[in-house]
Formats: sequence, C-alpha cells, structure tokens
Amino acid sequence: MRAAKLDGRHIPQSPFKLMYRVYKYVLPSVEHELRQLRAFAERIPDPELRAQALDSLTSKKFHCQGGAVYAAANLEQRNTLIPLIVALQTISDYLDNLCDRSTSLDPDDFRQLHQSMLDAVHPGAELQDYYALHNEKDDGGYLRHLVQTCQRHAANLPSYASVQSAVTELVMLYSDLQVYKHIRRELREPRLLAWWEPYRSRYPELQWNEFAAATGSTLGMFTLFLAAGSEGLTAREADAIKNTYFPHVCGLHILLDYLIDQEEDVQGGDLNFCNYYDNYTLLAERMSMIARRAREDVVVLPGSKFHRLIIEGLLALYLSDPKVRGQAEVRMVTRKLMKRSPLTRVFFLVNSVWIRRQQA
Repeated sequence: MRAAKLDGRHIPQSPFKLMYRVYKYVLPSVEHELRQLRAFAERIPDPELRAQALDSLTSKKFHCQGGAVYAAANLEQRNTLIPLIVALQTISDYLDNLCDRSTSLDPDDFRQLHQSMLDAVHPGAELQDYYALHNEKDDGGYLRHLVQTCQRHAANLPSYASVQSAVTELVMLYSDLQVYKHIRRELREPRLLAWWEPYRSRYPELQWNEFAAATGSTLGMFTLFLAAGSEGLTAREADAIKNTYFPHVCGLHILLDYLIDQEEDVQGGDLNFCNYYDNYTLLAERMSMIARRAREDVVVLPGSKFHRLIIEGLLALYLSDPKVRGQAEVRMVTRKLMKRSPLTRVFFLVNSVWIRRQQA
C-alpha cells in the first residue's frame, strides 16, 4: 500500500484521541511483542544473560510502552513501527542492564555490545559477535534476533533511507554515553567532559550534564521512525526533525528519569546527571528552562500538538511515579515543574496513575 505523506491532519491532536489510539491499538500490540521476546529470553542458555534480559523486559517495560506511543500518530504503519520501536528499546534496556552490572568496566566491551544497536538501524548490515569481549556470551541468539527485527522493520518504512543518517547520529551519541558512563568511576566525569568539548559551541544554552542526558534518550530515534513512515521525506527534513527533538525534548526525557532515580543511584553508586547542580532550586530552574525550550522547538513539526502532548505526557509519567513520594527534594522539584499544569498534563497524570495500577 502506498503511504501518504504525513502532513499532521491525521495525527491525533487531542489527549482523548491519542489515548483512545494508545489503549485500543498501541498497548495491546506492545504486549504482544513483549510476550514473544519474553518467551525467547526465557530460553537464553547463560543464566546471567537470561536474568538481565528478563529483568529489562519486566522492570523497563514502560519504556517500550511509552516509545510505542509514536505509532499512534500513523496507525497505517503501526505493524512496522511498534515492533521496530519495541525491539530497539529492548536492545537499549538490555544493554544498559549488562553495562550497569558488568564486572569488567571495559570500554571496548561496552562499545562492542552497542555495535548491535548501530547495526540494528542499518538494514543489511552484517551481524557481528557482540559478546566478543564480554564474560558471558551464550544468549541463544537473543541479541541478534533483536537486531534483525529492527533491520527488517526499518527497511519497510517508505522513507527510511532519508532518516538513516540522522538516526545513526543519535545512536552513535547514545552509544558514546553508555561507554563513558559505565567505565571506572574515577574516569567517568573526565571522559564525559572531554566528549562534551566539541559540542559545547553548538549547544551554548546547555551544561555538559544536560547534553549528556539528552544523548541518553531514544525519543529522537522514534520520532524519526514515525517520519519515515510516510513517502517523500527528504534527508534535509529528517535532519530538521532530529534538531527539534535533540537536545531539549531528549534532555527533558532523561533528566526526568534521573530525577526520580536519585535515591536508587546513590545506593547503587551510579552516575546521575541531576547531581551536578548546586541545589534543587537550580535543578528545578534548569529543568523548567529545558521543558520550555522543548515546547518551543516542536511547534515547527507537522502535527505539533501531538509532540506537545508527548512532552506533557513525559512530565505526567515521571512526576507521578511512586518513587517521587519518598524523596522530599524531588517532590519540591516536581511541584515547580507541575505548577500551572495545563489540563493535558493533568489528563495524562490521571492516565499514568491508572496504567500503573493495572500493571501492579
């Protein structure tokens, strides 16, 4: 079937229409994909790889659910977009688990593991031994299956050739971050600061930790997949779309994630990009600025109200997380970010709470 150019008129512009599509089409399809992946993961021979694969599918399930919301903007392509988004997000979450719990602290190991994510967004790329430098190796073909799933579905998007370069740039930044944030603790900050230097002049409004946070988001990749679902997209248009999401929408996404995980990260000794502010008042001010810039950036996109809904949904999803209740300073930041909340955010807040109760 010939895909129509996605001009914004068929993209859901109201929270009610968006959530109708999410509940009716998106969430059931995500559940189907995750069930299949879980069945595969349960057969992984190596017990450590099996445990990390199953943990990522359980504890980070909402990442796939949230990412797949982009398919609600083009239901004609949902059978391509949802498997693609779920597979790529699952690679991201699985590898994050492997790097977080790795005993090697070897940057070359982390780089080789993340080569899988780069191959996943290049249809036809030859598969490699992604565990070549890793202690545990036998995943029964799980990671290769995820890579091939991404390749197959990406190749089916009408304008994927036009977005591939922009997607690749985001994946490379993501991979760099995963390498530098998981090496030995004393090396992490110096490596991240050195990495930031070439980008400093390009993003003068950001601090180094805010840039690093932005590189950790997969949302820019997903919105490019959505754009590739229609014919006639040019590489120049794809680059413009990437620049509307990166760095502010992407940065807001990951800073929210780090905000609610601060207590966990302290206990686990993990790097947290929200810890690089002098106080929580400054953190709230910086996050508010990034949220404002994100809203301004997406105005130029077709169906801009949909992307604004994504931003308000992010705020509702993370700020309604049960983790917030046990962290007094985080509650203070939350109140500032939710101040003068638009009705759309209140709507998503109620939906986020309801979805969590259904999954409890």
